[in-house]
Amino acid sequence: MSHRNAALTPRHRLRVARLVIEEGWPISEVAARFQVSWPTVKRWVDRYLAGEPMQDRSSRPKSSPNKTSKKTTKRCVSLRMRLREGPIQLAARLGIAPATVHRILTTARMNRLCYVDRATGEPIRRYEHDHPGSLVHVDVKKLGNIPDGGGWRYVGRRQGSRNRAVTPGKPKNKWRNPKLGYAFVHTIIDDHSRVAYTEVHNDESAVTAVGVLHRAVEWFADRGVAIERILSDNGGAYRSHLWRDTCEALSITPKRTRPYRPQTNGKVERFHRTMADGWAYARCYTSENERRDALPDWLHEYNQHRPHTACGGQPPFSRLINVPGQYN
Repeated sequence: MSHRNAALTPRHRLRVARLVIEEGWPISEVAARFQVSWPTVKRWVDRYLAGEPMQDRSSRPKSSPNKTSKKTTKRCVSLRMRLREGPIQLAARLGIAPATVHRILTTARMNRLCYVDRATGEPIRRYEHDHPGSLVHVDVKKLGNIPDGGGWRYVGRRQGSRNRAVTPGKPKNKWRNPKLGYAFVHTIIDDHSRVAYTEVHNDESAVTAVGVLHRAVEWFADRGVAIERILSDNGGAYRSHLWRDTCEALSITPKRTRPYRPQTNGKVERFHRTMADGWAYARCYTSENERRDALPDWLHEYNQHRPHTACGGQPPFSRLINVPGQYN
């Protein structure tokens, strides 16, 4: 493809050459007609006579004597995976320029440490199932309940402690401080579309997890998605017989991640981070009920309006076809 400032596109270059060779036009007249110089027309005529294409030639040299050797490149990648050091440290070990190390790591897609698995040092392998419902991820996010008047994140620790003390209906610990408890956010997210279903409960028991699964299956079914497999961590609720029997009754294949390997369930883990930034800690809530009431609106925004990089800059619902209310 020609550059944006080229006077002649490949199609016009071919036209120029044919006017001179096949129709006998003088080179000077062709140059005047296409507003280019005489040598430019001559160059494309010679290319045409030699049987060469009219596309731009690569500016890459035929030989690069000073090119970094394959041995050095492999050693650079190996050290990056094993030591997780930056370009300056690796350059000192290899005896090459830091810019060269950065170029090697960029080519290998290892220029950022977030691209490399912390446990093994190997590049992160990303996957995505080919259709909605083929696999969904499930997990629970634990959040501290907000006292009446606001939590310490926004009002400060001193005022936050006062708000905790005056929050009614809460049991006391041995220091006479109220125990606000936790909110457990149960999330089921589709691997292909990133469409998420979320509920907030006061526990993470197997009975609660099974109830969330039943309602999520109905919610996805209303949107034309049939859940085939579900991936969870090794929490007690997901290792229970109740969870196994429920999945069997719903014709869903349950799968669990390897212990101490949350990266396998990374899509729902990343969603919980987005949810924490966009909803849980996005503003000052004056009570826990106010925060929970704000979840449906934020979830609607996430599913149907918020651009998602994994969906090509489109919202997750864009990957579901003919869903009622999809564009509301």
